[in-house]
Amino acid sequence: MNILITDLSRITKEDELTKLFIPYGTVSSTTIVMDKITGKSKGFGFVEMPIEKEALLAISKLNKTKVHDKTMSVKKAKDKE
Repeated sequence: MNILITDLSRITKEDELTKLFIPYGTVSSTTIVMDKITGKSKGFGFVEMPIEKEALLAISKLNKTKVHDKTMSVKKAKDKE
């Protein structure tokens, strides 16, 4: 399941997100979306967790978690059409 994380602090790193999600299950990838021109974080990213049950648990536990003084929102990403 692909998980969307928004309202990220611009200083949050991919490895920090991975460490937050690993206690809830297997993480197959973590991506923070970066601005192509500035190279800085756009404040959102994705975590891929292959086991839906684990992903849903991570979403319920990590939504509204504070990271670097900013409260992130965590939810299932919409499927690409």
